Amino acid sequence: MLSEVIFSTHPLHPVVTEELGSLGNLVVASAPTPEAILVESAGASIIVVRAPIQSEIFAREQKLKAAVRHGAGLDMIPLDAALAAGVLVANVPGVNAGTVAEHCIWSSLALLRCYPAVSADLHAEGWAIARAHSDHGRELSGRSMGIVGMGNVGNALFKIAHGGFGMDVLAVTSRPEALPDGARAASLHEVLSECDIVVLCCPLTDRTQGMIGNRELAVMKPGAILVNVARGPVVNETALIAALRNRTIGGAVLDVFDTQPLPADHPYLSLRNVILTPHMAGITEESMLRMGQGVVRETRRILAGEKPTNFCNPEVWDKYLSRFA
Repeated sequence: MLSEVIFSTHPLHPVVTEELGSLGNLVVASAPTPEAILVESAGASIIVVRAPIQSEIFAREQKLKAAVRHGAGLDMIPLDAALAAGVLVANVPGVNAGTVAEHCIWSSLALLRCYPAVSADLHAEGWAIARAHSDHGRELSGRSMGIVGMGNVGNALFKIAHGGFGMDVLAVTSRPEALPDGARAASLHEVLSECDIVVLCCPLTDRTQGMIGNRELAVMKPGAILVNVARGPVVNETALIAALRNRTIGGAVLDVFDTQPLPADHPYLSLRNVILTPHMAGITEESMLRMGQGVVRETRRILAGEKPTNFCNPEVWDKYLSRFA
């Protein structure tokens, strides 16, 4: 019987499940809830992270070697607790960047073509009323896009928007020298005031939390669309709801929210100028396999006593070695 317990907060791709099962005793949470994760992660050597992990798990689990993020963002892992406990943190960056970029494009297209209203009216009111919305549809080609955050997702999105749709792309980035040819560095104010589509794909930090509020929404073009595939708290929800209701902006594409799952009575659900998805922009069959295979590679390295390739807290290494010497 394999001695190492590999705990996952969610079910994984079948191929990944088989491969992790060959490395240890794979345990999958009965539900991705804080209660289930807290109890069922007991005895874990590796935690595969697709839901927030409580700090107390790191302090409690004496055999815990690493938390491996099934994806890129680290906001689900309490890094201070991992450092204090001598636990490695690794992630799998970039492998679903194209997936998220595709999501931004198709959802923006859907909103420009009035899909929420068309679909609802076709079901409830009939052909003619639904078809009338097409008079107000708009094309994506040739419009301008602002990308806030030029990491893996931002760069993948640029390629599709600029190369595929001929869009003029402005980018908010801390590294303007690294921008690809065809992208223009700009301030947040310039992006908001000039662009038809504004995509938020930046990490959630103290600086970006609440970055889009009443003042920022007020400078956007009347028909502009705000796309958030970053994290919910980057946008002030109260301000955005008001802007959508008042038609201050054209609409919003939202994949992330302050509270997840989205409450059944949330105001977003009553609006027709939004495309809502349940934090799935980076999830497809293909991306799940790629992310999972990255987790397998990192898990194999860690269990073999090696440093992870994508080592997110390298300052913990000496303490980690002292725990498992």
